[in-house]
Amino acid sequence: MLSIETIRNETDRVKKSIADRGLTGNIDRIIELDVRRREIIAETDTLRARRNEVSGALGRSKEKPPQLIAEMREVGSRIKQLEGDLRDVGSEYDALLLDVPNIPEDAVPVGDDDSHNIVVKTIGSPPDFSFEPKPHWELGEALDIIDFRRAVKLSGSRFYIFKGKGATLQRALITWLLDTHVNEFGMQELYVPHMVTRQSATGSGQLPKFADTMYHDEEDDLWMIPTAEVPITNIHADEILDPGVLPLKYVAHSPSYRREKAAAGRDTRGIKRVHQFEKVEMFRFTEPQDSPAALDEMVADAEELCSRLGLHHRLLLQCTGDLGFASIKTYDVELWAPGSGDWLEVSSVSNCTDFQARRAKIRYRAEDGARPQLAHTLNGSGLGIPRTLIAIMENYQQADGSIVVPGVLRPYTGFDVIESAS
Repeated sequence: MLSIETIRNETDRVKKSIADRGLTGNIDRIIELDVRRREIIAETDTLRARRNEVSGALGRSKEKPPQLIAEMREVGSRIKQLEGDLRDVGSEYDALLLDVPNIPEDAVPVGDDDSHNIVVKTIGSPPDFSFEPKPHWELGEALDIIDFRRAVKLSGSRFYIFKGKGATLQRALITWLLDTHVNEFGMQELYVPHMVTRQSATGSGQLPKFADTMYHDEEDDLWMIPTAEVPITNIHADEILDPGVLPLKYVAHSPSYRREKAAAGRDTRGIKRVHQFEKVEMFRFTEPQDSPAALDEMVADAEELCSRLGLHHRLLLQCTGDLGFASIKTYDVELWAPGSGDWLEVSSVSNCTDFQARRAKIRYRAEDGARPQLAHTLNGSGLGIPRTLIAIMENYQQADGSIVVPGVLRPYTGFDVIESAS
């Protein structure tokens, strides 16, 4: 959430940032409500001060002048009316504030959608096959490691079942990623709830704007997480962190649940775009001056993971039209999938500055006795599991249909290759 001071003092900049994202906002209405809200508060404070003054005087006097008693009745009635007005104004004001996205950094290119993202660099080379590479869904079914038909029977479309060595490969990838983040990148592992309260989903920025993409238990008003970013953001909600605590570097593996709709076509084939998938999430809380460097470090970590897996990948800078709601700057790491003929985003690493911290009230003290200030938050996948597995399957496929396991994963799988049982 942006501060009202930013909206008041940098109105044109805020409006431009919304337009650059291809969105519409109601900044003028927010400013109008802010003025009215402050007027109501000022009048209420004046009336309460008058009521206290007269009440004190009446308490000290034996005389109870009828005109003062009548005035107090009017003051009380007016205060009650103003309190109702403030609730109504405040409700609309808060809702509109929550709908304003973060302001993109100046270096972020202006564009309508992901086609305007900028390729920063490309790392490695695609494999040189002597045969026509197959897409992962054909490989998975031929090797009997992915079962789409029975998954549809269980849950409907856009679900899948990993079987045998396919399930082992997924578990190996997750474990290797967590081990690398914890043992080499210095992160603290968390295991987080898969359901959060409305307040938590609002704190991270998912609600209210993206309610239609989330699964919701209406009876208990709990929301299935679309990413571990949501619970991790709120771990320190309503807290003031002690001096020297920051930065905090967290990593968590969790399922992610998303109701997002995909148009009919190739994205609905296989495991690229599904309703439930595994993901390893990187997250940091930093002091404001440290968040730009933290973004670069997290991007480098995601790239390093792809390199160790031996996968051809590229780094892109998102444009304004593709930028996440809470982010000022986001880099995408994409893997090449030769069987699908597609680049797959396996990590989006974002600097959200104080946007989430303001919503969730996450503050810190720079030193003992210092005034609390808002922390900065950063998040990114490290990595998304299904798309990383797609890249592994399609890049490491062999002419006979088998799949070689990347070297870093072999100590975790216990096997070097996935072959057909027949």
